[in-house]
Amino acid sequence: MAYGPPPPPGPGPQPGWQQPQQPPQQQPSQQQSPWQQPGSAWQQPQQPPQPGAAWQQPQQPGQAWQQAPQGRGTTPMPGHYGPVSDDERTWSLMAYLGQFLVGAIAPAIVYLGKARSPFVRRHAAQGLNIGIAAIAVWIVGGLLSLAVEVLIWVPLLFTAVVLFFLVYAARAANRGEFRAVPAVVAWPLIK
Repeated sequence: MAYGPPPPPGPGPQPGWQQPQQPPQQQPSQQQSPWQQPGSAWQQPQQPPQPGAAWQQPQQPGQAWQQAPQGRGTTPMPGHYGPVSDDERTWSLMAYLGQFLVGAIAPAIVYLGKARSPFVRRHAAQGLNIGIAAIAVWIVGGLLSLAVEVLIWVPLLFTAVVLFFLVYAARAANRGEFRAVPAVVAWPLIK
């Protein structure tokens, strides 16, 4: 099997990786290297590489050619945030996962101390909104459960939903993305 750059996309569907059947004819003044001579197993196309081209997967009928994904630290976030660094991902992640240990204090620390980038600020604000909503539901639910005991289930169920959405948003932050949590769980108090 020959290795080399993939074939350029053509007008119609092309099967996977193929070598050209006949190498292009060169003028007699140019010498061919041994791996480009006709009949050898190692033949590369004679086209210069295109700037910005990346390795591509073989094209299936009905699919378009796609570029390979970029590196971890350079993945652009949907919207206008640009590349997200690993440090920003870590602080955004702590705005959610810190709530498992210290509640709403963790996103408040991230929001007040490390929210220099819009990416971290948005995640910290959402985490803080989730924490404030959880505290308010526990206070109101606890007071109402004194009057009607069955209402103690309201803060417990809300806590289960909050835990689910904390993990949901933390996974997105770790990938360098932002996933909005429903307004029922994260009350939009802090922007």
